[in-house]
Amino acid sequence: MKRIILSFLLFAQLSLPAFALSQHASALLQQPPSVKRVVDRYYDKVESRLEPRFRFADVAWPPKRVSLVAFKEPARLEVWAEKDGEWVHVHDYPIRALSGGAGPKLRQGDLQVPEGFYRITWLNPYSSFHLSLKLDYPNVYDQEQARNEGRSGLGGDIFIHGEAASKGCLAMGNNTIEDLFVLTALVGKENVSVLIAAKDFRVEPLGAAAGRQGQPEWVAILNRDIAAELREKFPLERK
Repeated sequence: MKRIILSFLLFAQLSLPAFALSQHASALLQQPPSVKRVVDRYYDKVESRLEPRFRFADVAWPPKRVSLVAFKEPARLEVWAEKDGEWVHVHDYPIRALSGGAGPKLRQGDLQVPEGFYRITWLNPYSSFHLSLKLDYPNVYDQEQARNEGRSGLGGDIFIHGEAASKGCLAMGNNTIEDLFVLTALVGKENVSVLIAAKDFRVEPLGAAAGRQGQPEWVAILNRDIAAELREKFPLERK
């Protein structure tokens, strides 16, 4: 299968004006050569792990859109794919390591994993943690809350990466980050959303995410928004 995809990509690069590219070929063609080399190296292994799970979920492989839903407690990342306007649960991965506890990241060096709604801005094939996906922390919401509170030095460089050590990132292990990296490259990072929550509010009350004392008032509002998103788009009964 990998040879077919790579041959198609080569043909597409030579014949771009002749026909419309598929979404996945277009997504790969837009990637830098270093990312394409990672896809080339790991595609067969990733497809052997993921394609049966997508088939079992009755979702096309590769999918058109993906959501990664991560919970600090339990330490779990769920993969959901869009099908016919609804989100379908595909697979769960354990989070190998994450630092801090319940509550959003507020400043550089607090070792907190952010909480909220994020996008992937960069696929890093040269990560010190095997491979990594960079999140857009601090996003517009994070920056707005910081301005309201007079905070600066919010930190950055928050990744989903391999290995099993973390300082404010989600460490997923090497096999898992290979899956997530290749999946993101195939789908296109603009078609991947990331939700990070303190708890699984589909089964936990909002008060369970009280976290550290002295958290800003907006954290409770953020948790309510996260809970509503989980229940509306990613309900347990569809899993």
